Amino acid sequence: MSLALFDLDNTLLGGDSDYEWGRFLAEQGVVDPEDYARENRRFFQQYEAGNLDIYEYARFAYRPLAEIPLQRLRQIRQRFLEQRIRPLILPKALTLLRRHRLRGDTRVIITSTNRFITEPIAQLLEVDDLIATEAEFRGGRYTGELAGIPCFQEGKIQRLQEWLGKHRETLDGSWFYSDSHNDIPLLETVSHPVAVDPDARLAAHARARGWPALSLREDGAVASQY
Repeated sequence: MSLALFDLDNTLLGGDSDYEWGRFLAEQGVVDPEDYARENRRFFQQYEAGNLDIYEYARFAYRPLAEIPLQRLRQIRQRFLEQRIRPLILPKALTLLRRHRLRGDTRVIITSTNRFITEPIAQLLEVDDLIATEAEFRGGRYTGELAGIPCFQEGKIQRLQEWLGKHRETLDGSWFYSDSHNDIPLLETVSHPVAVDPDARLAAHARARGWPALSLREDGAVASQY
């Protein structure tokens, strides 16, 4: 039995839950549609380019969590899950998760997207645990601030090390599946790194390192070496 780690967005999902959440808020009129959509696109482009300031992004992304009453937030999130997330769940991702379950592996999603969005997604995917960026929650409400170490780039390794210590797990024989060059630091850390429908920079790095590549898309052009 080993630890099987999975990135979420554009890996197990056929899209980015954080980006889609921003779009959904804009389309629902919960935030200013034009301004929020523009800034959401800008930050997403920075993420893809690898130069995202995660702290600046968190202040932007968590502001609606602080401004909208918690009960209404949860209602919006439920609609978001049904309308946007369920259609993004990849059947081949479910097969991969099932394969690791049958092996007896501990399956953990590790994602830079905040826990408010990703916790119910992890429940839908029936994984064993979730490591996510934490939005500060105090006095029964979100403050709009980031709490602790963001689960992003090298921060994923720090957050994982905390989780390993807490759960008395190791990375011996571990797996990590990701699509993004932002996850190269963690991919370099595990025993079995796998590039899943990788972006161009990760694809090049994976080829140079001899890592296997896998597509979970129905029309995926990545040749599986898994």
